[in-house]
Amino acid sequence: MQQHRISGYGMLPPVVKNLILLNVLMYIATLFFHYKLRINLEELLGLHNFDSPMFRPYQIVTHMFMHASIEHIFFNMFALWMFGYAIENLWGGKRFFIFYFVSGFGAAFFNLFVSWLYIHPMLVSFHNFEVMPTVDSFSEFVMQYFPELFQTTNILDVIQTWKMSPNNVQIAHDAVRFLSEHIYANINVPMVGASGAIYGVLLAFGMLFPNTMIYVYFLFPLKAKWFVIIFGVLELYMGLSMPGDHIAHFAHLGGMIFGFFLILYWKKKDQFRFY
Repeated sequence: MQQHRISGYGMLPPVVKNLILLNVLMYIATLFFHYKLRINLEELLGLHNFDSPMFRPYQIVTHMFMHASIEHIFFNMFALWMFGYAIENLWGGKRFFIFYFVSGFGAAFFNLFVSWLYIHPMLVSFHNFEVMPTVDSFSEFVMQYFPELFQTTNILDVIQTWKMSPNNVQIAHDAVRFLSEHIYANINVPMVGASGAIYGVLLAFGMLFPNTMIYVYFLFPLKAKWFVIIFGVLELYMGLSMPGDHIAHFAHLGGMIFGFFLILYWKKKDQFRFY
């Protein structure tokens, strides 16, 4: 079995240490700006979809240092330390720094692309609905893009009332406004966190130290290679089956994908070897 020995390794190498420090400082700044200055840094620095009026190019970088809660930043930074220190010790700080940010940027672009594939057709359908709103097109739109609204709102009552009065201009106006609010409420939710980059780090750990035992919940031993595969499959499944849970599953996958191809590129160039 391949052994991953900690002896001789720095437990907190400089890039990992500074990334953790910067993320913690940004989280403290987020709390300060929110509670003292009433400024929402998550909206300003989190990554918005291309179709959102709040999208700014710099968010591709800044979103990686924003976190939504103490649990969010704790588990991300713990994973960064747990898997990152061994990789940085093996590769060196410069290569680890490049890998981390390539994975993070790849996660951002992959998630933006997948979101665009879903959001852009929805916006086109909505604009068509705006031109000529009918009860049937309203019902079809909600069923296709927001089926959960049938359980959480009085949509069925609205549809029934509209069917009884199909030429009611006020109902049509209210339906357009209702859909517009829900669409842009979803589009304007920013993506925050270092998870995409950290999933790339996790992928690298599984490739570099495939037989190292990882203790899931500190109890159940599992080889790193299987740990990575299971996480990748779970993220794909959840991304396809739970698109409305506000977790950027495709960003996690994007970090792993871009990290994987960067490792293959480096391996082909013989810039490092696997141990």
